[in-house]
Amino acid sequence: MFTQFKNYDTAFKHMKLFNIILIIGVISGWCYNTYKTNQLIDKATSRVHILFNGKAFEAIAADRKGYLPVELRDHIKTFHEDFFNLSPDDKAIQANVTKALYLADESAKKQYDNLKEAGYYNNLISANIVQQVNVDSTKLDLNQEPYSFTCYATEKLTRSSSVTTRKLVTRGQIRTLNSKTDNNPHGFLIEHWEILENGDEETKKALP
Repeated sequence: MFTQFKNYDTAFKHMKLFNIILIIGVISGWCYNTYKTNQLIDKATSRVHILFNGKAFEAIAADRKGYLPVELRDHIKTFHEDFFNLSPDDKAIQANVTKALYLADESAKKQYDNLKEAGYYNNLISANIVQQVNVDSTKLDLNQEPYSFTCYATEKLTRSSSVTTRKLVTRGQIRTLNSKTDNNPHGFLIEHWEILENGDEETKKALP
């Protein structure tokens, strides 16, 4: 009789172990299937089709983090080009600066007001100067948002009699906005922007 109870007890333990193994197997299989399904969904949603000239082309949508530095640098470059590419025309200057101010906070407006008060733009117009900027490099710190940056650029001021090269260094921070607009297609905002250096380096006589 005791042997029979012992057999029942052993059978119960075996059944319990079997059920535990079965449950673990079912859960593991469910987790694996869920993981693979999510992978397939991600893969499917990362593919988009672009219609060009009546033909459909497949493209792969990349994670924004992968090309974040490229977007940030382009935003910073666009801002500096709009702010510093100036012609000797009051309306053209206002139009360019207005585009730049959509990409930055009030710190950029403050810099514009300071330059305007100092007669910077009036001097460009009266001396018939064309100013062009070329962004040489941008140093980014991506460890924490808002991202700190330092921009190194070269300005060329062209007069009828001479061409002046100027070194431009600025710094600030840049953060991500919740939305993109026609005036701010990257959806970033430059903050605490300041001009560190903007001085003449070389002046050459213009070619006749």
